[in-house]
Amino acid sequence: MSSTLWRIPASRLDATLDRVGRPVQSTDERDDLIARAFWHVIAEPGDAAVGYLADTGSLVAAAQALIDGCTPATLVALSAGELSAEAATNAVRRWTPRLKSEDVVRALEIAGTVGAQLLAPDDDGWPDGLDRLGPHRPHLLWVRGRTELAPRPSVALVGARAATGYGEHVAMEFAAGLASRDMVVVSGGAYGIDGAAHRASLAAQGDTIAVLAGGADRLYPSGHDALLTRVIDQGAVLSETPCGTAPTRWRFLQRNRLIAAMSDAVVVVEAGHRSGALNTVHHALSVGVPVGVVPGPITSAASAGCHRTLRTSDARCITSTTEIMELAFDSPSGDGAVTLSARPSAGSTRVRDALRPRRAQGVDELARATGMSVDEVRAELGLLQFEELAVEEANGMWRKSNSPRPAPAQF
Repeated sequence: MSSTLWRIPASRLDATLDRVGRPVQSTDERDDLIARAFWHVIAEPGDAAVGYLADTGSLVAAAQALIDGCTPATLVALSAGELSAEAATNAVRRWTPRLKSEDVVRALEIAGTVGAQLLAPDDDGWPDGLDRLGPHRPHLLWVRGRTELAPRPSVALVGARAATGYGEHVAMEFAAGLASRDMVVVSGGAYGIDGAAHRASLAAQGDTIAVLAGGADRLYPSGHDALLTRVIDQGAVLSETPCGTAPTRWRFLQRNRLIAAMSDAVVVVEAGHRSGALNTVHHALSVGVPVGVVPGPITSAASAGCHRTLRTSDARCITSTTEIMELAFDSPSGDGAVTLSARPSAGSTRVRDALRPRRAQGVDELARATGMSVDEVRAELGLLQFEELAVEEANGMWRKSNSPRPAPAQF
C-alpha cells in the first residue's frame, strides 16, 4: 500500500515516525503504525469494533476502506463476521466525522515535540496484561519516559481524589514498600491517593507509571505538572489517547481499564460511595485481576466504597505490603463477581461531558467530539433533555443545563 493512502508524503511520515522513536524499514511497517495511530484518532478508547478488525489483522485494510468511503458490509467482511451489519453501520457513523489524515500526523508531530514514543503490541515494552481486555484493548500506546517499565510486575494503587490524611499515609507506606520489593507502582496521576502513591515511589527511588486520560503531552491535572514531570524522568507516563487529546470524564473511565488490566493486582486504598476508583475495581474484577481493599474507620465516608466492595465482591482485605504481594502472586483471582449500582450509559456520559453550559453546540459538533454517530448523539440528547441535563435552544443547538438534577451514582 502506498503512502497515498494517508494523503501525506511518505517522507513526512517517515520523518515524523523517526521523531517518536519508530524508524521504519518498509512501507508495510509504516502503514501498520500509521493505521494504529489513525484508529486511535478517529475512535474513542475501548471501541470494540476496532478490536474486531485488529483480531483479523485488518487495521490497515479497514483504514483504507474507510477513507475510500466503504459500505458497512466491507467492515463486516474484514472483521470475519465478528461485526454485525448494525454494529458496522453504527461504527461508520461514529468514525466518519473524524476522518482527517492530517489529525493523525498532527498527533505524531506533537508526540515528537514532547519526546513521546510509540509502543505497539509486538514491542518488547508492551504490557501483555492488556490482552485481557479482548476487543476493548488499545492498539497503540503513547509513552513518555522509560518504555521498558510497562511489562514488569506491577501493582496499581488507586483511591479517592479527596483523600484523608489516613488514606494518603497508607498509600505512601504501601508504595514505598512495593518499591523496596522492586515492584512498579501504577496509578492515574490524580490528586489524593494517586499522587501520594507516585510521590512515595519516587522518594523511595522506585519505579512508577502514571496512566493518563488525555494525551501524554497534557500533564493533567495541572497542579501535578511538576510531579508528573518527575514521573517521566524516573518512570513513565503513558496514554492510549493520541497527543493533543483533552481528558474527558468518559476517557477517565476508560483509562481505568488500562490501569486494571496492566497490573498484577489492584489495591483501592480509600474510596467513597461515588469514587471513580471503584470503576477501576470493576474493570479489574471483570478481567480477573485480583483486587485488594484497605479498610478504614467505619465512621469515615471516605472509606464507605471500600467497605461496600468488601461486602459485595471477592476482593480481599489488605493491611500490609506483604498481603499485597500475596494477593498479586500467591493466590488465584476470583470469578470477578461484583454488585454495582445503576450507572449512566457510556453514550450518555460522553455526550454530557461534551456539552457546554454557556456555548451551544450542534449535533454534528457533538458527534465529532464524542466519537459517536449523529443518530446516537440525538438519542442520548433526548434522554438527557428528559432528565433536565441538556437544553435544546430554538435554533436546534444544545447546551448543558445550568441546574441539572443530581446525576446517578457512578464508578
